[in-house]
Amino acid sequence: MDWDDAYANAAYIEGADAFPDRWAAEAAAYRDATAAQVDVAYGARARNSYDLILPEGTAKGLLVFVHGGYWLRFDKSYWSHFAQGARDHGWAVAMPSYDLAPNTRISEITKQIGAAITHAAGQVEGAIILAGHSAGGHLVARAACADVLSDDVAARITRVVPVSPVSDLRPLMNTSMNVELKLDEAEAAVESPALLTPRDGIDVTVVVGADERPVFLDQAKWLSDAWGCDRIVVGGAHHFDVIDVLADAESDLCRMLFG
Repeated sequence: MDWDDAYANAAYIEGADAFPDRWAAEAAAYRDATAAQVDVAYGARARNSYDLILPEGTAKGLLVFVHGGYWLRFDKSYWSHFAQGARDHGWAVAMPSYDLAPNTRISEITKQIGAAITHAAGQVEGAIILAGHSAGGHLVARAACADVLSDDVAARITRVVPVSPVSDLRPLMNTSMNVELKLDEAEAAVESPALLTPRDGIDVTVVVGADERPVFLDQAKWLSDAWGCDRIVVGGAHHFDVIDVLADAESDLCRMLFG
């Protein structure tokens, strides 16, 4: 099996090269339009910060959205416009950056996301929903396990939504990405949500696009099967546009999460 090809998303998406620039432009415009609080520090490192987008009036709760990029690329500045669905329903949204491989191991990134969630939880009262895309889907699923967040923060989490998550990291050891990810068998096992158990009392809904690479359909199924949770397959969606539903307050997903 060609593992690099199996996990190659852009090669199978028409116009893939245009997505990052479009995301960045739309995100910047949305931050400006919503007077987002940018670069709220949650840790000591340069990338340990998040943007906080508040609704009009008192927030009903907090969505934390964690971006993807195989733990190797991107930052919070590309995704701000995906807060629109939650914000239109009256929720605050925090979008953190985190350190990237090869400078940081995935296990350390998990800890950083835990710190980001904890800090953002101190800024906004009420229920917390975690959502993340791709590697971010892995990170929010990982945060639902017992060793990442304190009990008092975890008690506020009502739902976790891993979108196109990498739930079992072990196959990535067969890819050329692992030169930078530096996964070994021990870390891959400890950091794979599909091999772990989520905390009690948190509803989990796994989302994946019907037109994604077969391994991402597998990864989504592995997590939903292991955790016994719901899985939504979005018709006609690929790995880059499956998250569009988060920007649409009237989408079925946003109505379910925030309505």
